[in-house]
Amino acid sequence: MRKEDCYLLGKITRRHGLAGNVILKLDTDQPELYNKLESIFVEINGLLVPFFIAKSSWSKLDALNIAFKNSSEMLVDQSLGKDVYLPLASLPKLSGKQFYYHEIIGYEILDENDNNCGVIRSVNDQTAQVYFITNLDGKEVVIPMIKDWILEVDREERTIKMQLPEGLIDVFLVPSKKDE
Repeated sequence: MRKEDCYLLGKITRRHGLAGNVILKLDTDQPELYNKLESIFVEINGLLVPFFIAKSSWSKLDALNIAFKNSSEMLVDQSLGKDVYLPLASLPKLSGKQFYYHEIIGYEILDENDNNCGVIRSVNDQTAQVYFITNLDGKEVVIPMIKDWILEVDREERTIKMQLPEGLIDVFLVPSKKDE
């Protein structure tokens, strides 16, 4: 399995108990989708290694207590602190204005008048306000990802049409005039 064909599910943060269980901290806003995991891929030395799950239960709202099949101390030690992935093919298809962050990289953002507002390079979801980081005319433009601003997602054309506040793009493109 190649990393490019997968998405980050979370990280194995620590041991749990004495039976060789681990805690998988999920990086998702829909943890309920991962109730019945059969296997995961753990990144070890740059490779995705399959780990098969014997049983799992919820430790917290966003953390699973996992017991691996054929678990050993060495297996558990290798998994601690490592990122966990699942195949992209396992994600349900989204439609309408819903999208996965990884799927829109490279999409062009258009305003309601079809003016180019940049091509999405990345999505920052590490802050309270999630935002698109785009490239427009060689400059970095930051656009808040506010659901009410998104008018349309066109997967065939690879565009997202948004209703943006007047002057938002100018903040990044127009040089500021110094006060005299």
